[in-house]
Amino acid sequence: MKMETTLHQTINTTYTGETTSLSMWGRFMNYCQGQENNRLLWLGVILMVHGCILTPITVFVTLAAGPSFSLFMVAIVAMAIALVTNLAAMPTRITIPAFALSIVIDIAILVSCVFLALS
Repeated sequence: MKMETTLHQTINTTYTGETTSLSMWGRFMNYCQGQENNRLLWLGVILMVHGCILTPITVFVTLAAGPSFSLFMVAIVAMAIALVTNLAAMPTRITIPAFALSIVIDIAILVSCVFLALS
């Protein structure tokens, strides 16, 4: 009788699971950390897209809207943000958000150039 209770114990438990949802920024940072294996690919994409496409377009539009030295310098600084983080071999959790920030800066410059050209 004693052996039977030792082998067949019943445990009553109740589990209330909590689900935590990450914010959009948290999901983005998790994605960036997960891309560490593709760091060299990201380096090439960032340098090519920003250095060969976005910066020349932004500088051209800045000069076409009227030579604004401040907007020109902000465009160059945005390129420098992407360039320096990649040349310093920073992890992707830093380089990808820096690239996103530099894209936002370039878009802001393009929008301000459109308003400058229209006024």
